[in-house]
Amino acid sequence: MPEPEATGTERNTASPDTIPDSPPPTGGLSPKSVAAWVLVALIGAIGWGVLALSRGEEISAAWLLAAALGSYAIGYRFYARFISDRVLKVDKTRATPAERLDNGVDFHPTDRRVLFGHHFAAVAGAGPLVGPVLAAQMGYLPGTIWIVAGVIFAGAVQDMVTLFFSTRRDGRSLGQMARDEIGPVGGAAALIAVFAIMVILLAVLALVIVNALAHSPWGVFSIGMTIPIALFMGVYLRVLRPGRVTEVSVIGVALLLLAIVAGGWVAESSFASTFTLEKETLVVWMIVYGFTASVLPVWMLLAPRDYLSTFMKVGTIALMAVGVVLAMPTLKMPAVTDFAARGDGPVFAGSMFPFVFITIACGALSGFHSLVSSGTTPKMIQKETQVRVIGYGAMLTESFVAVMAIIAACIIEPGLFFAVNSPAGVIGTSVETASQAVTHFGFAISPEALAQAAKDVEETSLLSRTGGAPTFALGMSQIFSSVIGGAGMKAFWYHFAIMFEALFILTTVDAGTRVGRFMLQDTLGNVHKSFKDISWKPGVWLASAVVVGGWGYFLWVGVKDPLGGINQLFPLFGIANQLLAAVALAVCTTLLIKSGRLRWAWVTGVPLAWDVAVTLTASYQKIFSDDVKVGFFAQRDKYQTGIDAGKVLPPAKNMDEMHTVVTNATVDGALSALFALLIVIVLLDAARTCFKAISDPSSVRLSEVPWTESKIVAPAGLIPTADERAELAAAGLDSGGGRTKEPVA
Repeated sequence: MPEPEATGTERNTASPDTIPDSPPPTGGLSPKSVAAWVLVALIGAIGWGVLALSRGEEISAAWLLAAALGSYAIGYRFYARFISDRVLKVDKTRATPAERLDNGVDFHPTDRRVLFGHHFAAVAGAGPLVGPVLAAQMGYLPGTIWIVAGVIFAGAVQDMVTLFFSTRRDGRSLGQMARDEIGPVGGAAALIAVFAIMVILLAVLALVIVNALAHSPWGVFSIGMTIPIALFMGVYLRVLRPGRVTEVSVIGVALLLLAIVAGGWVAESSFASTFTLEKETLVVWMIVYGFTASVLPVWMLLAPRDYLSTFMKVGTIALMAVGVVLAMPTLKMPAVTDFAARGDGPVFAGSMFPFVFITIACGALSGFHSLVSSGTTPKMIQKETQVRVIGYGAMLTESFVAVMAIIAACIIEPGLFFAVNSPAGVIGTSVETASQAVTHFGFAISPEALAQAAKDVEETSLLSRTGGAPTFALGMSQIFSSVIGGAGMKAFWYHFAIMFEALFILTTVDAGTRVGRFMLQDTLGNVHKSFKDISWKPGVWLASAVVVGGWGYFLWVGVKDPLGGINQLFPLFGIANQLLAAVALAVCTTLLIKSGRLRWAWVTGVPLAWDVAVTLTASYQKIFSDDVKVGFFAQRDKYQTGIDAGKVLPPAKNMDEMHTVVTNATVDGALSALFALLIVIVLLDAARTCFKAISDPSSVRLSEVPWTESKIVAPAGLIPTADERAELAAAGLDSGGGRTKEPVA
C-alpha cells in the first residue's frame, strides 16, 4: 500500500517528488495522434493568423471559431494534462470527500457526466453572455484574445486547482482555506471579502433574471417546468433506476424540449396571465427557490436541474456554432475600434487596459467560479482524476459560450450595436437622434434601419437595450434565421434567445446560494463547532436564510427603486468578481508552495500577478480618476456640485434622486477601496506564508485530510479509455462507475 501524500496538519511535504501519487501516463503519442494534433494546431494557427492580419476588410466569423476551438483543444489535451499529472499529481487511489463523507445531502458521489453538467451550469451565468458583448465596443480582437488566452492560462487553471485543493480538504470553502492555510489575518480578510462579494454577485445575477422574465409567460412557464422535471430526474437516478444516466438524460431532454414548446403555447393561451409575473412577484419566487435549492439534498434538485440545463445551454451554443459554419456571417465590427485607445466608449468608459479584462470575466477568468470549485463540486466528485474534465473542461466550455457571444455582437451592424448598447442619455430616445449620435461615433445607420431592426424581432424599439442580453439575442436570431426559417423566424429566435439567457443565469443563483451557505457555515464553525458539520439541520436552515436574505434584500430594493438596492452596487460587479479571483489564485499559489511544489508555483502565480495588476489598476482608477464616467468620487463631486447649484442632472429626475446618486457613488467608491484593501491584506499575508514555507520547510503545516483508500472505480473523463473500460468491466460496473468491495489493481 503506498504512503499517502501530505496527510493532515502534522505532516510536512517539502518535495512532491517524494510523494507516491499515481504516476502520469507513460508512452508517447501514436503517429496518427501526432498527425491529428498537428492538424488541430494548424487550424487554430490559421484562424489566429487571419484574425490578426486582416486590415479593415470583413472576414468570416468562422475564422474566430477555428482559432478558439483549436486553442481549446491544445490547451485541454496538453496544458491541462500537464497540470493534472505533473503539478497536482492527482491520485485515483485516494478517496474523495464525496466517498468518505457520503450522507446523501451535501456529500454524494455523483456521476462525472452529471457533475460536469452541474458544475458548468453553476459557473456559467450572465458573464459569458454579457461581458463579451459589452467589450465588443473595443473591437472583436482584444476581447477574443483575452477570452481564449485567459481561460487556457488563468480561468480554467484557477477552477481546476481550486477544486483539487478543496477536494483534499473535505470540500472546504475558499475563505476557510485562506484562513487555514494563509493565516488568521489574511484568512479573516478573505472571509469578509469573499462573502460580501458573493452576496453582490448573486444579487446582480438575480436582477438579470428578473428583468429577463418579467412579463414573459413563455420564459416563466418553461423555466418553472425545469424544477419538477429535475425532481423527477433526481428520484429516477437515486431510487427508480440508479446509475441510468443515459436513460434519464434522454427522458429529461425530451421533457425539457416539450416544456420549451409548451411555453410558446401557454404564452398564446388563456393561461398567459397566470404566468405573466411582475418583477416583485419574481423576486419572492426566486428567494423561495434559492432557499429550497440550498436546503434540499443535492441529488434531489440542484444537480439534476443543472445537468438538465446544461443540455439546453451547450446544445444551443453548439447549434449556434454550426450555424456560423453554415451561414458564414462576416464580422462587421472592426478588429480594434478607436474607443480602445481613447477610452471614451458609450457602452462603458475606460481604456482597454484594464477595463476589457474587467468587463470580460466569466469566459476568461472569474472569481465566482472558485466559490463553486470550493463549494458544491468538491463534495460530489467521485475521483481526484476527474478534476481535469470538470474543473478545466467545464471552464473551457463556458469560454466557448463567451466566444459565441462576441461573435453574436460583432456580426450585427456596428451602428445597430451602439444604438442598442448606448444609454438614452447618450443617443436620445428616438431613432433620429440615435442615428445622429451613432454616426458621430463613426458608424452610420439610418433611422429606417433602426426601426426595421426592431420590427424584425417584433419589438417596439431596440434603442438603449443595455446590458448585453438583447444584443446577444439579436446576433443569435440572425445566425439561426439564416439557417432555419429565414427572416420570418427572426422574432421567434430572438425571444427564444431571451428565454435561453434567463435559464442560463438562474442555475448560478441556486448553486451560488448553496455555496454561500457552505461558506457561512465554515465561517461560523470557527465560533461554534456544530456549524462545522455542514449538514447539521439548524445550521443549514439558518445559513441558507442569511444568504438568501442578503442577496434577496438588495434584489428587492433594486426592483422597487431604479437607483437603489443592487442597482447601487451594480458598478462593483466586474471589479469585485476579479478581486475574488485574486483571492483564489493567491490561495492556490500558497498551497502549491506549502506542499513542496515551488517549481510549479508559476502555474497559478503568473495569472495571479496579471489579475492583481488588472484589478488594482481598475480599483485605483475607479477611486481616484477625475473622469466622472470612470471615478466614483469624481461622479459624487459632480452631483454634489449640482445639488449645491440647485440643478438636476441626468439620470436623476429630481433633487431626491440627485442625493441618491451622491450616496451611491460614495458607497461604491468606499467599497471599492475596502475590497482592494482586503485583497492587499490577503496578498501580503500569503506572501509572508510563502516566504516562511520556502525559508523554513520544516515549519509547514497543511490542513489536508489524511489519505484514505478509495473503493470507487470511475473514469477520469467523460468518455472512458480502453484501460478504464477494462477496469470497469473487471469491477462489474458500467460506464458510470461506482463502488467496489475490493480495490481494483
